[in-house]
Amino acid sequence: MQYGMVAFHYPHPAHREDFLGRVRQVADVFRAVPGCLSAEGWFAPDSGAVVSVVRWESEEAFQAGFAAVRTADVDVAFDDRESKPREIHRLVSA
Repeated sequence: MQYGMVAFHYPHPAHREDFLGRVRQVADVFRAVPGCLSAEGWFAPDSGAVVSVVRWESEEAFQAGFAAVRTADVDVAFDDRESKPREIHRLVSA
C-alpha cells in the first residue's frame, strides 16, 4: 500500500516566491529518504495556493520522511507569511 500527502498552503502574494523555495527545500529532504516515490511543489494560479504532493512506498517511509523534515534545516513554520491555515491531507492508495 502506498501513502501520500497533499498540502495546500496559502502564502500572501508578497511571500509566494519565498514560499515556493521553502516547498522545494522540503521536497528535496523528502526525496532523499529511502521509500519516497515523488515529492513536488505546484502553484494553483486560480486560488494562489502552493500545493505540496508527496508519495511514499510504505507507511514506514512516510514516517521516516516526516522525521527527516523535523531534523533538517528547513523552514516549515506556519506564521503571518500565510494568509490562512494550511490544509493537509494524508492519503492511502485505494
